Amino acid sequence: MSQDQKSTTTSANAYQVDVAPGRRRLVNALAAAGLVVSIVAGLLTDGPTLWGLLPIVLYAVLCLLGMDIVVGTVVAVLSGVLIAGLSPIETGTLLGKSLADSVTAIGLIIVLGAGVGEVLRVTGVASTIVSGVMRVAGNRSKVAVVLGVMVACLALVASLGTLAGALAIAAPIVLPITARLGYTRAATASMIFIGGCAGLTIAPFAGSNVAIMTAADVNYLTYLGYGAGPLALLSLVLGPFVVAYIQRRTANTGDDYDLAELVTDDSATTARAPRFATATFLVVLVGSVVYATVTEAGTNFPLLALPVLGIVTGLAGRLSAKDIAEHMYRGGAKLISILLLFWLLAALFALIDQLAPFKVILDQLGPELATVSGFGVAIAIALLGWVGVPGATAAQVVLLDKVFGTLAASAGVGPGAWVVVLLFASKADTYGPFPNANMVGAMGLARSSDLKSMLITGWMMLVPACVMYAVILLVTT
Repeated sequence: MSQDQKSTTTSANAYQVDVAPGRRRLVNALAAAGLVVSIVAGLLTDGPTLWGLLPIVLYAVLCLLGMDIVVGTVVAVLSGVLIAGLSPIETGTLLGKSLADSVTAIGLIIVLGAGVGEVLRVTGVASTIVSGVMRVAGNRSKVAVVLGVMVACLALVASLGTLAGALAIAAPIVLPITARLGYTRAATASMIFIGGCAGLTIAPFAGSNVAIMTAADVNYLTYLGYGAGPLALLSLVLGPFVVAYIQRRTANTGDDYDLAELVTDDSATTARAPRFATATFLVVLVGSVVYATVTEAGTNFPLLALPVLGIVTGLAGRLSAKDIAEHMYRGGAKLISILLLFWLLAALFALIDQLAPFKVILDQLGPELATVSGFGVAIAIALLGWVGVPGATAAQVVLLDKVFGTLAASAGVGPGAWVVVLLFASKADTYGPFPNANMVGAMGLARSSDLKSMLITGWMMLVPACVMYAVILLVTT
């Protein structure tokens, strides 16, 4: 394969992974074995079943062992189809409905964000912003820069209420900074993931957070004080240490950025007035954030905000409409595989919801929880919620509250503790133990393919969070 062909192939798939032939044979054998088991499970079971966990486990194992994430997702979806016993027509209907799913919208948001990033690059906006940020943080320690990246992602996500859309805006700005300081792609993905997830936790109008406040019948400050605030603070305190570990783990492994791909120099900049374009971009960005905050816009808002940001910034940078469109297309095309991936993830999550393995667990263990203490009830419900599917957090909150709300209240679980339970149940699976859309999204924006490092990042945040919330529940129940 020629260098040009290799480059084209790599750019067409954001998550192409090279594995040794022996590992590839092992992964393929496991995939085949998983599909055979799925066929047997589909013949032996009907309706809600614990076998619904198999596609998730198969997906995680295959990806951890090095299978291409898109291919691994295809295998997981096929496993779910076989277990559910769907006909070809039903499978086609499932895929069609998945196109309109919010998870697929996340993939489209990331693609649009990449298009905006290309506009920022060619207009000189990215270079101008990087120069300004570097003047502030350039003489500071690397820890200060990491915290700055995390806080920037936190603020944007908290304002927009959506992880993918906000990180898509932040990534073109922060990637050149981390690249210049020598941070690897995996370490940068870790930064934006930790900061972004902390921001999503404290977002006042994010769907799952509103569901938690409604279920616990508390206001935002109570929600912030018991559940979201401690996690955000923990993220900012532990984040630099986690990033430092990922950096040491991935340094000198070829995971570095090519700075030329992220920032253009003055000779390559096509805009005549990058400062005016930068000011315009910042004004429109702030206006978008304020509008989203006031109107409580949800995940779909970036589908409009991102193209508007790209078009207005391009016009301010004196690009023609044709040039703006070409740059948006070129930037988005680099991550088109992510759109395909998120479409498949939406189908996978729909299959898991249909198979309802967590419902089986809830039905089997629910009556036994009545004899457990308030602390025990809280821990058990939180862990049961953890079994849910990433990407359906608001639905998880509603389900847990309807099934166990009365039981928890009778066991002495107060509103503050219930906030902690529902927050952990709906957010813990974002950090692990399995890969999920939020991890994949952060990796894609950071141009990283190191899933293992992202999982380690999640686990290093998840374990301390479990300890912290256990202490809070012990005190409040």
